[in-house]
Amino acid sequence: MLIRYAPPGDTAELATLDDPAAAFLTGLPFTVHAFGSSQPRWWRPGLLRWLRRNRSRFDGVIVHGLWEYTGWAARRAFAGRLPYMVFPHGMLDPWFKRTYPAKHLKKWLYWLLSEYWTLRAATRVLFTTETERELAQHTFWPARWTPLVTPLGCEPPPEDTASLLAAFHARCPELRGKRFLLFLGRIDPKKGCDLLVQAFVTVAPIEPDLHLLMAGPDSTGWSSKLQAETTGVSERIHWPGMLIGDAKWGALAACEAFILPSHQENFGIAVVEALASGKPVLISDQVNIAPEIAAANCGLVAPDTLDGTKLLLARWLTMHPSERDAMGSNARNEFLAHFDMRRNAAKILGVFATATTEAH
Repeated sequence: MLIRYAPPGDTAELATLDDPAAAFLTGLPFTVHAFGSSQPRWWRPGLLRWLRRNRSRFDGVIVHGLWEYTGWAARRAFAGRLPYMVFPHGMLDPWFKRTYPAKHLKKWLYWLLSEYWTLRAATRVLFTTETERELAQHTFWPARWTPLVTPLGCEPPPEDTASLLAAFHARCPELRGKRFLLFLGRIDPKKGCDLLVQAFVTVAPIEPDLHLLMAGPDSTGWSSKLQAETTGVSERIHWPGMLIGDAKWGALAACEAFILPSHQENFGIAVVEALASGKPVLISDQVNIAPEIAAANCGLVAPDTLDGTKLLLARWLTMHPSERDAMGSNARNEFLAHFDMRRNAAKILGVFATATTEAH
């Protein structure tokens, strides 16, 4: 989206550690340089050589994510020569420190040797929310860099709603004409899927016409265990796998509300996609844009616990239809005001112009 919505006259290229043969790299409307292979390994010296040879062609570089060779190579190639920014994308959230202490210790050693210095030398470290910026200070030591909170977002849904609904109903015909809440994300413990399923089982008997759609990839097979806990209401909880493209937007258009009781969510692109579709969002207070959601009255926020998830459902189901409609209107307005990537991409890329001015 940064490339697609760059200001007129700007051009961009992508350097990646993915396998050049990866199907998802074909047909992209910009130049791609892939330095990976089918054999996973961290060290990819071809990337560093390419960056050094080509750095004079660019005004700046954005590094996405941490713990990869990309950050190390960017520092070696650009520090002191060309502005480079790092988008941690939530990888400095202390939730990972609490949840995976052994992995955190391993990362801390690498932090001291390399990753901290990559962030320290970066022109800016880009955070998507004030909450993310603040949390990042409490995960590793030392923690000094030049931060900047920049807007993120998504594209608006296609305008042909009828086609979107047709694509969705082709994937989930059993939900045609049904009321349902939508979960859209990985079937993973971090997302609070177990809390949502258990909470829905609790409220299902008092809302006999309400369904739950658990849409997302399941790389570990966890959904089988979750389905075993839905005795009595299993026919009202649906597991279509990952929904993409028109089918995804159709699910957002058809649902009553979006729900995500996540234990950690740096930003929540799916949350913003729901706002773009004019749908209220029911989220945990561990989704970093929760303060903005509450302030705009475009959704409900509760703790990332079973009781908190039950509260989300209870509050939604007892709301008057007029309140739900108002919340949906607020959702769309919040998207247009703050999360429309068509505008936000230019703001993010504008950071390079500011950095260049400061350097002179």
